[in-house]
Amino acid sequence: MKRTLILGGTAWLGHELARQLVRSGQEVTCLARGSVGAVPEGAQLVRSDRSQPGAYDAVRGIGLDEVIELSYDQRFVQEALAALSAHAGHWTLVSSISVYTSAQQPGADEDAPVHEPSDPGDYGKAKVAAERASAAMVADRLLIARPGLLAGPGDPSDRFSYWVSRMALAGAGQVLIPPTAGRHVQAIDVRDAAAWIIEAAARSLTGTFNVAGTPHGFAQFLSAAARIAGFSGELVTAQDAWLREHHVNYWAGARSLPLWIAPEDHGFAQRSNQRYALANGPERGVEELLGDVLADERVRGLDRPRRAGLERAEELELLSQLADGR
Repeated sequence: MKRTLILGGTAWLGHELARQLVRSGQEVTCLARGSVGAVPEGAQLVRSDRSQPGAYDAVRGIGLDEVIELSYDQRFVQEALAALSAHAGHWTLVSSISVYTSAQQPGADEDAPVHEPSDPGDYGKAKVAAERASAAMVADRLLIARPGLLAGPGDPSDRFSYWVSRMALAGAGQVLIPPTAGRHVQAIDVRDAAAWIIEAAARSLTGTFNVAGTPHGFAQFLSAAARIAGFSGELVTAQDAWLREHHVNYWAGARSLPLWIAPEDHGFAQRSNQRYALANGPERGVEELLGDVLADERVRGLDRPRRAGLERAEELELLSQLADGR
């Protein structure tokens, strides 16, 4: 039986990795504080605070077929490598597509320039530091997975799920959207990303890969979301300048239009995923993904508080102001 250690495993991607590994018959240990959530049934949780001395004592010296590192904290990454790499057959670092310096070039691949790791508080720069620390220790057995936008049931960020759930909530009403021309959406189902990381590790794949989906035009994406949601209302476009003047934010977070990207960053949602595809990277269709997301959203509540997007009352107020020319 293969033995995998996940450094994490209680949050979204880590939990999905653990779930799929258990289902495949592997012995799975998750080293985490356990404060975010539980591990899947069949996985073992080793409670440990990685900021404390002796964080890896419970798993040190154990022969491991695979270690999957999820942290962006350079200290955690380095200490885990020092404690565990000598007994690990293969090492996977889950990095991020946020490592790249520029979001202006559509089709940029894994060889595009990355940030200098000068700010440990900056997520993208911290992931670069984690990549370099890992390469320094286990370059000959290292897989670096750089996921793009993860989507799917249970998404804690509420970004991808906003549009299909909002259209389902609006029904025959109006939905506020940004201009779609020249804009794209690029997402990968968390289940597909996890499945590929597991399969790639099983064949000891090394190198760096953008774990990303195929880019879709924003208008195409919204049309697909409308079909899945059974939306019969009107999509009302507000221009970028008007939205910004009315304090609507890009991309994510409160009072945002999720997945709306500043014009100068149009390459962000058009990264090359060719290397991932050539490495047998799975990718389910956008309508299947949207359908699964909507089913999950209906269970969670279409009108629930969200981490990203406009509250429905905010949206209706903005639509009223737009109609009145305010």
